[in-house]
Amino acid sequence: MTDVISRYNSGKLWDFDGGIHPPEMKSQSNQTPITHAPLPTYFYVPVKQHVGNAGNILVKVGDHVLKGQPLTQGDVLRTLPIHAPTSGTVTAIEPYIAAHPSGLSELSIYIQADGLDQWREQSPIADFLQFTPTQLIDKIYQAGIAGLGGAVFPTAAKVDAAQNKVKLLIINGAECEPYITCDDRLMRDYADEIIEGCRILRYILRPEKMVIAIEDNKPEAIKALNMALHGADDIDIRVIPTKYPSGAAKQLIQILTGMEVPHGQRSSSIGVLMQNVGTVFAIKRAVIDDEPLIERVVTLTGDKIPHKGNQWVRFGTPINFLLENAGYQADKRFPVFVGGPMMGLMIPDLNAPVTKTANCLLAPDHFEYDAQATEQSCIRCSACSDACPVHLMPQQMYWYSRAEDHENAQKQNLMDCIECGLCAYVCPSHIPLIQYFRQEKAKIWEIADKAKKSEEAKLRFEARQARLEQEMKERQERSQRAAAARREEIAANKGEDPVKAALERLKAKKAGEANTITGDAKIKTILGKNGETLPDNSDLMAQRKARRLARQQVTENSDITNGSCGSVALIETKKTLEDSTALDPKKAAIAAALARAKAKKAAQQTQTVDTPLTEQSAVENATVSESETPAKTDPKKAAIAAAIARAKAKKAAQQTQTVDTPLTEQSAVENATVSKSEIPTETDPKKAAIAAAIARAKAKKAAQQTQTVDTPLTEQSAVGNATVSKSEIPTETDPKKAAIAAAIARAKAKKATLQANKEN
Repeated sequence: MTDVISRYNSGKLWDFDGGIHPPEMKSQSNQTPITHAPLPTYFYVPVKQHVGNAGNILVKVGDHVLKGQPLTQGDVLRTLPIHAPTSGTVTAIEPYIAAHPSGLSELSIYIQADGLDQWREQSPIADFLQFTPTQLIDKIYQAGIAGLGGAVFPTAAKVDAAQNKVKLLIINGAECEPYITCDDRLMRDYADEIIEGCRILRYILRPEKMVIAIEDNKPEAIKALNMALHGADDIDIRVIPTKYPSGAAKQLIQILTGMEVPHGQRSSSIGVLMQNVGTVFAIKRAVIDDEPLIERVVTLTGDKIPHKGNQWVRFGTPINFLLENAGYQADKRFPVFVGGPMMGLMIPDLNAPVTKTANCLLAPDHFEYDAQATEQSCIRCSACSDACPVHLMPQQMYWYSRAEDHENAQKQNLMDCIECGLCAYVCPSHIPLIQYFRQEKAKIWEIADKAKKSEEAKLRFEARQARLEQEMKERQERSQRAAAARREEIAANKGEDPVKAALERLKAKKAGEANTITGDAKIKTILGKNGETLPDNSDLMAQRKARRLARQQVTENSDITNGSCGSVALIETKKTLEDSTALDPKKAAIAAALARAKAKKAAQQTQTVDTPLTEQSAVENATVSESETPAKTDPKKAAIAAAIARAKAKKAAQQTQTVDTPLTEQSAVENATVSKSEIPTETDPKKAAIAAAIARAKAKKAAQQTQTVDTPLTEQSAVGNATVSKSEIPTETDPKKAAIAAAIARAKAKKATLQANKEN
């Protein structure tokens, strides 16, 4: 480490092998101060603009965002966030064309600007010394700062890894590539802020020496920085000769110290750390002003651009929008490059957005751009090897890259290539060597990534197998311990197996439950279709059948022992109903109930003929017969059966009355009329009941008119019958209730008639 500082303090400048001094062409764009590019209406912000992984998206479509608001967020220092370049609305989150020769798309956040350009809430500070280095590194990370010299490596991760290792901190202001002048104008126009950013880095890393290296072709920038130091000697300004690629990190270290970075290592391994002047300026803005990295200085140059210069451009601005505002007119004969002529990339689609990697937009005309000649075979002239600044053999790397011999390409230290473009610049065969090397690097990285993932998968598989084997081993040990405990228990119980004994007890218990006696009968079981145990109810069903047959026999015997008159009516009724109820058990039960009721009526009719009570009893029995009729599920059939029973009962009562009684004639006419009208022919039980009531009323009215005027009973009967005729018109919606109400009304009317006869 001491050797690095001592070599630097010697003040000597070393040279590196190779390199060239091409036409600078910087005067086209470095003559005017930096301006601000106009804001487009739509921004397309890629979620990944650095070396590393993209962060997690924090917004969704339709969200309104403010200028500087985080759009993504990571969890490690190498996963940088990106921020909204202006205030507006997120209109989409989907792939958009990338600023790359491949023309591929990458995930981007579309923002429609609202024209207000409103900042999010900011918290600027006056003195960074009040924060710890760790807090400042976190601020740098949250601002999304990456190396703006072209590598776009996350600055926070680079600084954090170099803590306590840096002896010499180099700020790169060389800007060696032709045409590009963004760093030159930044040092001229913002020298004070660059010096402030250098002091922030020095506070974090605490190096022994800090230097700003500038090529000697930028005298105005050198003067501006010296003035910004105000005579302070804490930061050195070292002027180096103009040579391409002196701005490359390893070559600049070699110029200042004469030391080379070992193969496969970083510059911090020799105690040196390098940052670009644009990155230092962004650190100052992030720490002091609380401004995230949402814009950078971009050089607009080339003879196809009328208004050349340097502009502050927001990330996500479409390239064609920026060029058109500079007066560019598209011409398919001449490409547009992002970057300089040596390391720049040709862009196939100008709708691609500006990102953190875009330091220059070069649009040459036919004086500056010569259509590349047809690629020819390598003549092994070694011009590429002579120009290579890192001592590589480009012709050998070319052969291996073209043959996709990845192993030998790596042996030629392909990964040490800095892609400066010198080999292709000096090649007489016009071989695009850099394109071959970039493609080969990409393939090697892809193979390495697949190998890494495969190794990780192998490790996961092996870990899983080990875990499964351990679990199996533990299960076996548990089984062995359980078997040993069981053997000990059997030995303690004098050889009896407790598990077997418990199973036998359970079987015995189940067998006892199956043989349990309930009452006087033993529960029987049968097997179902699926083998399940079901109860056997055959005995209970047989008992119920025997009781039903016994009741039927008793009913038949009681019917036979009835009087002769009643038996004739009963036989008729049974014959009438047997045909319709032979097949229906419900109908059979109804017929049996009607038969019993009629038998009782017939028995009452055998009493003395001169007793007025006979008629009343017949009516009451008819009523009882209706009430004894069991409830039926069909109201129509119930009404028909009840009507038949009432008609026959009234007919039998009429036959037993004396001829000389005026009431008998009236009752006969009434009953005869009712017996005919009560047999409903309608399919609607309500209509049938109403028709029957009307018929009975008419019959009573006709009988009343035939009686003699001098008989008081006739008037009373007429009045009573008229009353009954009105009350018998059912108003219920239930046909059963209507029939019962009608029967009760008739019984009351006839009872009133009998009482009147007795009084007379």
